[in-house]
Amino acid sequence: MTAATALKRLGILVAGVIAIGVVALSAGTFLISPDVARDAVKAQIRVVTGLDPVLRGPVEVSLFPSGTVSLADVVLGEEQGHASPLVAERLIAHLRFLPLLIGRIEIADIALDRPHIAVEIDTDGQSNWSPLLASLARGLTPVGRIVSFSEIRINGGTLTVRDAERDLMESLTGVELSLAWPSISKSFGAIGRFVWRNEPVDASVTISDFLAALSGDTSGLKLRLSGAPLRLAFEGVMSNRPSFKVDGTLSADAASLRDALRWTGDTPLPGGGFGRFSLKAKANMVGGAMALSGVNLELDGNAAEGVLTYAANGRRTWQGQLAAEALDLTPYVSTIRLLTTNAREWDRMPIGLEGLTGFEIDLRLSAARVTIGRAKVGRTAIAASLRGGKLLITVGESQAFNGLIRGSLAIAKSETGADVRSEMQFSDVDLESCLGELFGLRRLEGKGNVSFLLEGAGGSVMNLTRTLAGTVSVTAQGGAFTGINVEQVLRRLERRPLSGGDVRNGRTPFDRLNIVLKIANGAVNVEDASVDGAAVKIALTGAASIPARDLDLKGSASLLNGPNDVAFELPFVVNGTWDDAFPMPDPASLIRRSGAAAPLLDAVRDKKTRDAVRSALERLSGARPAAVEAPPAGPDTQ
Repeated sequence: MTAATALKRLGILVAGVIAIGVVALSAGTFLISPDVARDAVKAQIRVVTGLDPVLRGPVEVSLFPSGTVSLADVVLGEEQGHASPLVAERLIAHLRFLPLLIGRIEIADIALDRPHIAVEIDTDGQSNWSPLLASLARGLTPVGRIVSFSEIRINGGTLTVRDAERDLMESLTGVELSLAWPSISKSFGAIGRFVWRNEPVDASVTISDFLAALSGDTSGLKLRLSGAPLRLAFEGVMSNRPSFKVDGTLSADAASLRDALRWTGDTPLPGGGFGRFSLKAKANMVGGAMALSGVNLELDGNAAEGVLTYAANGRRTWQGQLAAEALDLTPYVSTIRLLTTNAREWDRMPIGLEGLTGFEIDLRLSAARVTIGRAKVGRTAIAASLRGGKLLITVGESQAFNGLIRGSLAIAKSETGADVRSEMQFSDVDLESCLGELFGLRRLEGKGNVSFLLEGAGGSVMNLTRTLAGTVSVTAQGGAFTGINVEQVLRRLERRPLSGGDVRNGRTPFDRLNIVLKIANGAVNVEDASVDGAAVKIALTGAASIPARDLDLKGSASLLNGPNDVAFELPFVVNGTWDDAFPMPDPASLIRRSGAAAPLLDAVRDKKTRDAVRSALERLSGARPAAVEAPPAGPDTQ
């Protein structure tokens, strides 16, 4: 007999065996009783899991093309006062092929179609799953166990969690999971995906000793969650004696922390930033509190190290201490607008403080270098506290503008919109860079001190300026005003009172500068403003409006020949907007000092000559000019 003939006969034999098996399985469909199949499936589920399902629907048995037993309306753990832990529209048990040939039903794996899994936690911490977990632990004990199916699949499931103590309710939909049941090894694994808050999440869980975990003993745990808003991973150990505890390595990252916080139900802090984020730390969680040590945190390009703690016992609270080499705070203030786009008036858009409620913060942050917009400062220590919707930022010490900064800024949400209070002290700072960055004023050189205490309330920056109140003081020892040489101007006007010329250049040195401002309802009153120099002395009084951004000031500039020898004194005024105001000499005083123009001033004061001057102007111009008012009588005309 040739090899080809032998192979042909072997093929016929195999085909015959397969045909007999198919016929036998097809016939078995009618021979196996549904009640027998149901009881066999139920018994094996009880042996493998320790659970006793309630099979309330009809049973369908099919042995061709594959052996399956389909049970409709399956319930696990019906209890008084609680939702059933698990209700499935259908439980499908896939049977092993070879045992069927000898008439024995043996489950290969189980699939639950569209199950609804309910987890309800009472105020005492007990859940409706507690009895089932105890049954699972008993069913997993190795004594007398019969090895059977090792996989359970969930198709189109829904998981609902209700926590009465925290008033929490969450739902996972579209749950597709494959559970590797520990029928042979001790480990348990689940892999698949679900939808949470309209975002699909890929998930995997591995428990190294499932029986120990169910009993509350220590077991290894690996967890991976990956969604578009956030990715999370944990590897460590867990236990439940005497309370739930997790210890291991935690890592998380997100393309946008702001989007991730919004997805998880937290409202991000107002302002900008909170973009790309990553975290890696050693995590220890006991109950509702978690401690993170060895923290490596990156946010918006900033990297920091330190420790953090999180507590969710009634209130969600973050506490900790972080240190960074370099810190760029520009993204977080990028959306804060004080002025309109034309930079001519205060912004009228509502101040948004929605992110200041729902959680609390107590954070201390230090950095060797800090950047805020164009301002760059040195070593800085900051404390941020958020409690009851009030954000308090305290600057313990900051090396800025070649000096030191200390102070605080408090922002709280209120019925009017926002309550703001700031108290700052700038010691021995470079005045040009400090006042330039803070207020846009770049005409003051030298080192000095700046302090202010300001508070106000309003729904917009414009409304805030209308309620602003407090004090501002500026002092300096040695420096100069830039943009004008007061000594040069005074000496020219002393010789030629009516001479013109460009006065918007040069600088005015001084020995001492003292400015004290009092603010009430957005109105600024100059209580003291004096400049003392070797050649010039300046005194200023008047008022200013913060909402209107204008000035109405009067002053006098004195040219000195010595400490107490005034050679020439010139009154001046400063009127107009903050952006365009410039000191202007009082014209009447200049006219009085001019020998050629003095008779004209006297003629304007006299009614008869004033009428004659008006008549001459009319004849020369051909039009009736505005009335020429006589200036008030000066000391030299009385």
